[in-house]
Amino acid sequence: MTVTAESYRAALRRHPAGVAIITLAGEAGPVGFTATSLTSLSLDPPLVCFNITHTSSSIEALRKAESAVVHILGEHQIDLARRFSRSAELRFADGGSWTELDSGEPLLRGTPTWMRVTVQQLIPAGDSTLVIGAVTRIQCGDSAPPPLIYHNGEFLATSPLPEQR
Repeated sequence: MTVTAESYRAALRRHPAGVAIITLAGEAGPVGFTATSLTSLSLDPPLVCFNITHTSSSIEALRKAESAVVHILGEHQIDLARRFSRSAELRFADGGSWTELDSGEPLLRGTPTWMRVTVQQLIPAGDSTLVIGAVTRIQCGDSAPPPLIYHNGEFLATSPLPEQR
């Protein structure tokens, strides 16, 4: 049996993933994209990883970046996730929706959990690049909103399961 791009995509669409937005300072201004591949890589030292396809409008800026901010989205940020998964020109069009950290990276307002990372490694793999980032700063709000999930090609909210006896 041959693994086709369609069968591979169909299988992985059944694996739910959290939604993050990665932002960085590019030569021509702020750059950002939606990522569903964010994962913890190491506790000591604290490392995260995510991937970006070679066809992404953000890939060249990421290759040159020394740092980035990983925003972990809550379900209240579905509009933001949609905006950052579409046209690059619209991602930072609303100047009131973001600010800059003192280190220069764009920071999306209203994101209770974010991490600043320094880019440690870029590893080409197939049609993507795996990015390994060392976590240098963390912001966790007082409460954790319900997460935004991506599954089967759709953004979804979560709900608690009923108690089991």
